[in-house]
Amino acid sequence: MKVLGIESTAHTLGIGIVDEDKVYANTRDMFEPEEGGIHPRKAAEHHYQHALELINNVQQKAGLEIEDMDAVAFSQGPGLPQCLDVGAVIARSLSKKHGIPLVGVNHCLSHISIGTRTTAAENPTTLYISGGNSQILDFRSGRYRVIGETLDIALGNALDKLARKLDYPHPGGPEIEKLAEETDKIIELSYPIKGMDFSFSGLTTETERKIGDVSDNILANSFQEYAYSAVVEALERAMAQEGSKQALLTGGVAMNSRLREMVEKMCEQRDAEAYFPPPEFCMDNGAMIAHQGLIELKAGKNTSISESAKKPNWRPDEVQVNWI
Repeated sequence: MKVLGIESTAHTLGIGIVDEDKVYANTRDMFEPEEGGIHPRKAAEHHYQHALELINNVQQKAGLEIEDMDAVAFSQGPGLPQCLDVGAVIARSLSKKHGIPLVGVNHCLSHISIGTRTTAAENPTTLYISGGNSQILDFRSGRYRVIGETLDIALGNALDKLARKLDYPHPGGPEIEKLAEETDKIIELSYPIKGMDFSFSGLTTETERKIGDVSDNILANSFQEYAYSAVVEALERAMAQEGSKQALLTGGVAMNSRLREMVEKMCEQRDAEAYFPPPEFCMDNGAMIAHQGLIELKAGKNTSISESAKKPNWRPDEVQVNWI
């Protein structure tokens, strides 16, 4: 079965085509703000402007037509409402025009499923860290349970905010990583862990207040060390609680080499396995949406037009899982 997937939750418009064995194409275009963070309306306008180009591009790369698809999947939530609207409108239009099923999927669960598809992980405890979400999840009794999560802003968002204050462009995560690699020095900051949860707003503000008094590279390195240590500690607690021997790191921030190093070291100490999707599948992309749509379609799910409205606050633990 071949499925076309549409990702449009935030600044990335991604289109991908997959079947059970192959990723035929996976293309994207990112909205890059001239200043500040993501402006939802401008990001949505970007997606509308590039949608037809990306759809044509993915068909050419795959050597397939929309008519060859068994379904079209789209990110139904969570995400920025204006951006979600774009993906939903495109998906509905393709579904109606070509008479193929529609599958609305949860963006967070798509990050997990592409992780298990592209690695040897089978039933891991997942650390999902991105610009809009930061959660630890485990599959139990027909649902992905959120064992720990951010109490305020997501870690990726915190990195973006800090980078903007340091006068670096969006997205900020790669810029902070480059700065951090310039030094091994750190300063004392507050430790952002709250039991099984974490909190990054205060840590971000505390770090920003030291701009000008401490060099940018030391601030970046210190922020990374404290923030990443907190999420890895919470991940380790979750693995101990669940008796898990597998950890999956996924989401856009999962591309960070220091975070991967911390997860690997923690797993080595626990005699557990650490898994990381290839970078192109960590960031938001259409292939992960297509894959999630594929496994849900095979499990008998599809989405009617009346049920296809966006779900900006759709939590992964609200989804009844019948494909595992």
